[in-house]
Amino acid sequence: MLDIFRGLKNFIKLNNVHNDSPVFRLHYSFTSLILIAFSLIVTTRQYVGNPIDCVHTKDLPEDVLNTYCWIHSTYTIKSAIYKKVGVEVIYPGVETSKNEKDKKLYKYYQWVCFCLFFQAILFYTPRWLWKSWEGGKIHALMMDLDIGICSDIEKKQKKKLMLDYLWENLRYHNWWAYKYYLCEFLAFINVIGQMFLMNRFFDGAFLTFGIDVLNFMDSDEEDRVDPMILIFPRMTKCTFYKYGVSGEVEKHDAICILPLNVVNEKIYVFLWFWFIILACLTFATIIYRIIIIFSPRMRVYLLRIRYRLIRKDAIDLIVRRSKMGDWFLFYMLGENVDSVIFRDVMQELANRLLKHNFHHMGGFKSDIQDA
Repeated sequence: MLDIFRGLKNFIKLNNVHNDSPVFRLHYSFTSLILIAFSLIVTTRQYVGNPIDCVHTKDLPEDVLNTYCWIHSTYTIKSAIYKKVGVEVIYPGVETSKNEKDKKLYKYYQWVCFCLFFQAILFYTPRWLWKSWEGGKIHALMMDLDIGICSDIEKKQKKKLMLDYLWENLRYHNWWAYKYYLCEFLAFINVIGQMFLMNRFFDGAFLTFGIDVLNFMDSDEEDRVDPMILIFPRMTKCTFYKYGVSGEVEKHDAICILPLNVVNEKIYVFLWFWFIILACLTFATIIYRIIIIFSPRMRVYLLRIRYRLIRKDAIDLIVRRSKMGDWFLFYMLGENVDSVIFRDVMQELANRLLKHNFHHMGGFKSDIQDA
């Protein structure tokens, strides 16, 4: 088991360069990691026992029956789910079938490991898009200035290169920032869509799964029925047909134990609550982005709060003379570059903007005088 999780460390490496938000990193880093880990746990049968064990007759090979019932699915009886265990039935839903329409088939448990892996890919997709669109801009502009330990000459040259880029490309980063915001929106759509995907996967029983589990824990012991066994039954029935000695078709009703569903139910209870939390955090992030797009005052306030070393008048001037995409670039650079170096670059950028305004106004006044 430990070898599995050691191997997962190489799958998702934490990058020292942060070009996204912490909530966005929860999608492609933490969530993808746990989904792949769950997929491996379900797949590795030796850690959870046999996925299915069926009670069989003497003349029926055990492996044959188990394999058949695993491939062709098992079922429970809908009308027997709420009957009293130990009096009317041996387990909720396990009863002699009288009507084919009363059967509830369980076909999905063979596909749980594949579904979890597919979900992990979907959670990583917005990150893959942003990584392609971002093009390593933040890493290139950093120039190893995140540490700040280098010679004064080298530091001065690198700060000048960063400053020159910011000055020459001021007001040209909106589309770059909007691509990132699109990726955050796709991450939100993905987590909501996956709730409905799993609801479809589990025959419409997943959207209220977490609430049903909480209600089950608060209800009286005598009246309650575990909602987890409605989606992940631990005991089911399986019908196997074979030819008898005389050549006639014989029907064998087998009772099957599904130990793997004990693991599956815990996985999806966790995922239900985690997806709800992640969806709320991502929705709050999207609202935050909308406020940033339409409110320059909020952009000024956020830079002031986050980077206190920079003078307030410098921040006001920079935000007033730049666009939203530039603000996003400044914020990401501040997250990665040494705070003192970032302060110097921003102060110098403000000085250039101030000088530019002065020369522009001076030229305007001279034109008036000449006229």
